[in-house]
Amino acid sequence: MVYRREASMSIRMGRREKACFRIACAMTVATMLVSSWAQDAPQIFKERNAPCKTPENAAVCYWAHGRLSAYNGTPTFRLWKIGTHRILGIYSGPDAGKLDELDNEHPQFPSNVRRVLKPFSNQIFADFEICPLEPEVAGSMQAACIESAKNIVAK
Repeated sequence: MVYRREASMSIRMGRREKACFRIACAMTVATMLVSSWAQDAPQIFKERNAPCKTPENAAVCYWAHGRLSAYNGTPTFRLWKIGTHRILGIYSGPDAGKLDELDNEHPQFPSNVRRVLKPFSNQIFADFEICPLEPEVAGSMQAACIESAKNIVAK
């Protein structure tokens, strides 16, 4: 008898109420997915406290036109030198790994890059002053840091 009563109650729920219930369920699921994605996203940038360009590496720093983007994997931020097949893995600076073991996920950038870059939402095309942190090896990603940037365009 109780079973029939509950069944009749669900029958009494009209189409409008069922539609509202489904919408509420869908919104709840969507909210949970978005909040879990936001927790996994890299923490947005800290002020630079580790120098990129130091007296030891200043002689090897150079300017290049490139595209800075966020990727899944390590390191999170990579710079493609446009016109080449080179990909640079971006870190904060020469000793950044000693200061922060997760530097590969959220390196420190110049302030004008921090203002424009929205990880996984846009990419930055610019003229970057790049300081390599290791020698270039054919077929391998090279570790580097970004000292400065100019002519920035976000897409």
